[in-house]
Amino acid sequence: MKHSSYVAACGICRQNAGEVPIDGGVAYENDLWLVRHAPTPAPLVGWTMFHTQRHVQGPAHFTDQEARALGPALRTVCEAIERLTGAPRVYIMNFGESTPHMHAHLVPRYQEMPAGVPWSVADLYRAVGQKKAPAADQAKVLDFAARLRADLTKKGLPQ
Repeated sequence: MKHSSYVAACGICRQNAGEVPIDGGVAYENDLWLVRHAPTPAPLVGWTMFHTQRHVQGPAHFTDQEARALGPALRTVCEAIERLTGAPRVYIMNFGESTPHMHAHLVPRYQEMPAGVPWSVADLYRAVGQKKAPAADQAKVLDFAARLRADLTKKGLPQ
C-alpha cells in the first residue's frame, strides 16, 4: 500500500507500496502494518519483517492508534512465528539506522542455535551476505511465507 506519508527515497516505503519485489510476497498488511519474510538470502527460515505502513522513525513518534496496536500486533505475529517454526521464542530487533522507517526484525530462536546467539543474531545476516554462512533453504522460506500468510489472513492484526 502506498501510504500518504510515502517517501520515494525510503526502501521500506517502496516495499510497502509494491514497487520493490518481496520474496515470498506480503504475508499480511492492513492500514498500519505490513508483515513479510526477510529478504533473500535470509539466514533463517521464519526471519520476519514487521513494517509500519506510515513513514515514521519508530515508536517514540507513533500516533496513539499505532502505539495502542503495536503490542497486540507483535504478539499475534510472534505467536504465529513460534507456532509455524517450532522455535521456543522470537527475538524482536529494531535499529532504524540504515532506514529511518520503523521496521522490526522478528527472529525465531531455534532450540538448536548455539549459545550466545542473542548478542550476535544480527550478525547472521552479515555472515550470509558475505557468504561466510549458508542461507536458509529458499523452498523452506517460501513455504513459511505462505503458511504465515494463511495464518495471519485468518487472524488479522490489530489496528
